[in-house]
Amino acid sequence: MIDPPDEARASRMPDAPDLPDPPLPDLPDLPMPALPAPQPLPRCWWPAGTEPTDVLMAVYHDEEWGVPAHGDAVLFERLALESFQAGLSWSTILHKRPAFRRAFADFEPAVVAAFDASDVRRLVGDVGIVRNRAKIEATIGNARGVLEIARESGSFDAWLWGQIAGPPRRLPPGSTRDDVPPADPLAHRLSRDLRERCFRFVGPTIVYAFMQSIGMVDDHLPGCWRYRG
Repeated sequence: MIDPPDEARASRMPDAPDLPDPPLPDLPDLPMPALPAPQPLPRCWWPAGTEPTDVLMAVYHDEEWGVPAHGDAVLFERLALESFQAGLSWSTILHKRPAFRRAFADFEPAVVAAFDASDVRRLVGDVGIVRNRAKIEATIGNARGVLEIARESGSFDAWLWGQIAGPPRRLPPGSTRDDVPPADPLAHRLSRDLRERCFRFVGPTIVYAFMQSIGMVDDHLPGCWRYRG
């Protein structure tokens, strides 16, 4: 009889019994090293919110507010969120922002402009957003206005940024929060123009907040790390 190959013999051998792992020596409990506390950056007064600092507010202040923004969907989102914020805190809007983006198709103007009564019912029932029917219907109507402006001017972006000449206005050294206006002449003019185009929830204060958001004005205060006066 020919002996089977080594591999076959090995496969027929019984498995070796599992042996317990050798015990580990007792080690003294060592305290976890303390993580260094984050160093807060000097910021404008409004991101502070509640203590501890609202992270979303701080990130928005540091990365978006006062930074020139472009693209029709980006600009329409900022205008819509400012409209929804009326009467509410900006922190509330930021925390609902992902839900707003899902609900409003990432604020693509052509998609939102095509929303119908069934979409209004869906949005009114969406607990993730601000369920204000007037603001929801205004946002849909405003999307149609954005498309109309884009047809006239090539893009909403081009029309909007064509309203200012030169770099955004910045606060002079020594300014305080009391020097930040609730609106300026350009905000009043844009508000009037938008309302003539049947936009809603675009009063001068909302429009000025929108201008701050997209960097048409830079209202970072002296002492803020983002100040470029």
